[in-house]
Amino acid sequence: MNDAELLRAATGDPEAFGLFYRRHADWVFRWLRIEVGDVETATDLTAETFAQALLSLGRFRGREEGSGTAWIFGIARNLRSRYFAHLRVERRARERLGMPIRDYGPEEFDEADELIDADALFEEIEEALGAIPPSLREILELRVVGELDYPDVAAAAGISEANARMRVVRGLRALRARLTANTRELNL
Repeated sequence: MNDAELLRAATGDPEAFGLFYRRHADWVFRWLRIEVGDVETATDLTAETFAQALLSLGRFRGREEGSGTAWIFGIARNLRSRYFAHLRVERRARERLGMPIRDYGPEEFDEADELIDADALFEEIEEALGAIPPSLREILELRVVGELDYPDVAAAAGISEANARMRVVRGLRALRARLTANTRELNL
């Protein structure tokens, strides 16, 4: 069966439309992917293309070989045009309102995942800090949280710079040991 015959048959036979879909979905997706430059948008537009085709089967009038391909391509092209028109309207509205256009790429999503992971670890780190001796915790807070250099840590704690360095190392070791022990407990 050629595409035109499949589309005419599809009004009463869902399998005919399924076969038409399988013949054309890949190239429609690839074309839209190239046109819009985004996999998610191309996927959505491909789905919408075939949904529109299914809804408008009764209006298909093609008879010749290739008329089904031209018809589905026309639907995809129109949806792509509407998509770009929507983007232009959105961009103009943002410009009028002075809103920046923010494009979130993979780096931003990775950063968001890291922040979520860090937030989840906050309680664990807080608990581990509470379990180390107060003198080491104070030094770590000055050095790591306060971001003080060693001379300032030493002055704030009333100790020598060498002693401040030694306490930071000890504090980090104690914190690492506590966090490692917690991780092992979670993995059991």
